[in-house]
Amino acid sequence: MSEEKRSLNFIEQIIEEDLTNGMPRENLRFRFPPEPNGYLHIGHTKAIGISFGLGEHYQAPVNLRFDDTNPAKEEQEYVDAIKRDIDWLGYRWENECYSSDYFQQLYDWAVLLIKNGKAYVDSQTSEAMAEQKGTPTKPGFPGPYRDRSVEENLDLFNRMKAGEFEEGSHVLRAKIDMTSPNMLLRDPIMYRILKKEHHRTGNDWVIYPMYDWTHGESDYIEQVSHSLCSLEFKPHRELYNWFRDNVYQYSKEQFPLLPKQREFSRLNLSYTIMSKRKLLKLVEEGIVSGWDDPRMPTISGLRRRGYTPNSIRNFIETVGVSKRENIIDVALLEFKIREDLNKTANRVMGVLNPVKLVITNYPEGREETLIAENNPEDENSGTREIPFSKNLFIEREDFKEEANRKFFRLTIGKEVRLKNAYIIKGESCVKDASGNITEIHCTYDPLSKSGSGTEESQRKVKGTLHWVSAKHAVQAEVRVYDRLFNNESPDAHKEKDFMEFLNPDSLQIIDAYVEPSLKDARIADRFQFQRLGYFNIDIESSKDALIFNKIVGLRDNWSKKNK
Repeated sequence: MSEEKRSLNFIEQIIEEDLTNGMPRENLRFRFPPEPNGYLHIGHTKAIGISFGLGEHYQAPVNLRFDDTNPAKEEQEYVDAIKRDIDWLGYRWENECYSSDYFQQLYDWAVLLIKNGKAYVDSQTSEAMAEQKGTPTKPGFPGPYRDRSVEENLDLFNRMKAGEFEEGSHVLRAKIDMTSPNMLLRDPIMYRILKKEHHRTGNDWVIYPMYDWTHGESDYIEQVSHSLCSLEFKPHRELYNWFRDNVYQYSKEQFPLLPKQREFSRLNLSYTIMSKRKLLKLVEEGIVSGWDDPRMPTISGLRRRGYTPNSIRNFIETVGVSKRENIIDVALLEFKIREDLNKTANRVMGVLNPVKLVITNYPEGREETLIAENNPEDENSGTREIPFSKNLFIEREDFKEEANRKFFRLTIGKEVRLKNAYIIKGESCVKDASGNITEIHCTYDPLSKSGSGTEESQRKVKGTLHWVSAKHAVQAEVRVYDRLFNNESPDAHKEKDFMEFLNPDSLQIIDAYVEPSLKDARIADRFQFQRLGYFNIDIESSKDALIFNKIVGLRDNWSKKNK
């Protein structure tokens, strides 16, 4: 077997076998079929990446189809957000489709199933139907309306469509097998009455098709060759095929290709929930500011936080395609954004927990302009100017009045280098009445300026600190985000509600100082704050009130913190 053949994932192997067995290559067609009842999240990116990735690999069309069959939960807002997210990820769809476009065709096919004795109107209560369906270990039994005549079923179904009945009074069920080991085949519901306005069809319909009936037949109408979905739909495959095969006999001349459903494992991420219902609860209860809160696992939340399309696509490629469920460590996603931004983000200096540093022997009133590289990983990134003066801000935790030998930052009597500037030596500190340090005094070596070419500038010291000039610093709000949950599997505890695992420290808002070059930064620009991590400009930021979101730290401190 060739190396290329060995590297194929199991879905590609299925496709290659189909092509080998005679499927014309031009018949390949894929789709991504989200329901517009919420925002896409990181879990969806695997399905997006698989379908659109196959489209790119085989140069085959990929449809974006909205399975919009539940007007009680679906909104145009979600349609717009889904399109925006997929476009932002860099994928292009061939056709924009909606299951609601097929409502009339689905209804017509349902009528044909009734005429052929394959569907009937059931008038039981939902409780009675649930009892009648049995259990996984106990077969179901026929209900009292299963043998209604074709004429009666057609009349009732037509009157359901006309709006004569109240919600819950009747449903249309497929007539399959009430004793099947697969409970999904025990006469599944095809239509229910819902007197809700649909975001596209308005009030044209008061009966709406169920997912299992709609989904497969939409694939069939669009002539999708390979219907790819996550593992929880594997038990649905038998029903998918039953609906498909029974419709095929009426429509094979118009729709000759039979879609093939295949399943892959979902993307589960540690410290994260993937349920849209539960994510909606976080939004509705004000735990987060909205679907695009940077702590949310939604694509819009990741985008606002500062993640890049490239980092997410690389993450999905690394996760790969598999048949077994597992939980992916969120640290892998964080690694991918670090890897990407290390190459592309300009280096700047910002101080999040400032304390004043006074260089006592630096001339009063003197100012300098220092030159710094924007990104040492990118030779084309250029340089920038940084002002330097007598009074600076440094991080409070970068100074200790007394420290052991393992502390390589500033302390009394020891030297460190100020990034892109001079070597300084700690001399003393000033404290307030409570003993808090309010000011640090140091001296500098005027011959040690970085890049000056002097012998002193080559002198090595163990610590390097970032800083900003107090006179020139720009005040900014920094939003420091941590993981929204403090449990690796917040959704896996049956005895506890996932809300019990919320991390109370998932957001800290800090008043910080940044270097003046950032005054001209634009929304969504990303930077590395040297020694601190990666940050981007939030959408609420303005030129007069900068707001930064922390994307990720320079290294994974979470695993150390939780050992």
